[in-house]
Formats: sequence, structure tokens, C-alpha cells
Amino acid sequence: MSTAEEKVKTTHTIGRRKTSVARVFLKPGEGTITVNKKPYKEYFARETLQMVVVQPLKLLEELKNYDIKVTCSGGGKSGQAGAVRLGIARALKELSEDNRKPLRVKGYLTRDPRMVERKKYGRHKARKKPQFSKR
Repeated sequence: MSTAEEKVKTTHTIGRRKTSVARVFLKPGEGTITVNKKPYKEYFARETLQMVVVQPLKLLEELKNYDIKVTCSGGGKSGQAGAVRLGIARALKELSEDNRKPLRVKGYLTRDPRMVERKKYGRHKARKKPQFSKR
């Protein structure tokens, strides 16, 4: 490694939720969060999604200490926000093992396993039955 690379250590992690995948690159900086080459407040227009993205950083009071670059794909905005949160939490855990306990207690390191159930034959959706007709 060259001296420039040793000074700036970039941490790369992956977060997933539903069908969304977020690749998170975290490095020391002044606190900019970029999602798919846009500021995260522009990409995630809803305030609740913006709050979800920064939850791990606020918990550890590291909001202004790291620059975060994220590439998201798949799913919708809500699933992507959850994937970004998991990716950021994993990156913070990788930086320092002291961060693990508070992140684990809040549930930010847990991968949400819920997925959409597949459609079954003879049904309209996964569980919705055709309308019953008595006559």
C-alpha cells in the first residue's frame, strides 16, 4: 500500500432488505452521504427514509466524521433505505468492535429476513382466494 492509501481506509460492506441491495463505502471525512451519485436527502425524499439511513450514525454520534458513498439497486425506496442502514451499521462495526454492542441492541445489525411470498396456482395472489359463489 502507498502512503495515501494507508491514511484513508475505505470500508466496504453490503446491506440487504427485501430485494434491495446497497453497497456502502465508508471513509473518514466531513459527513457527506451520497446515494447513487445524489445527496441522500435528494434520493430519499421522505423524511422517515432519511431518518432510517442516518440512525446508526446518530446512535454512535459519528454523523459528521465519515463520508459515505452508496450504490443501491432493486426493490423500492423503503427497502433500499433499510439496506443502506444495515450496510452503514456493518461498516461502523467493522471499523471498531466497540460499536457492535449498541448497534446490536438497537437491531441495526440484524438482516430483516421478510420477503414477498410467491403466488400460488389457483389463487389470485399468494393467499387471496377466488370469490366464493353459492349458486
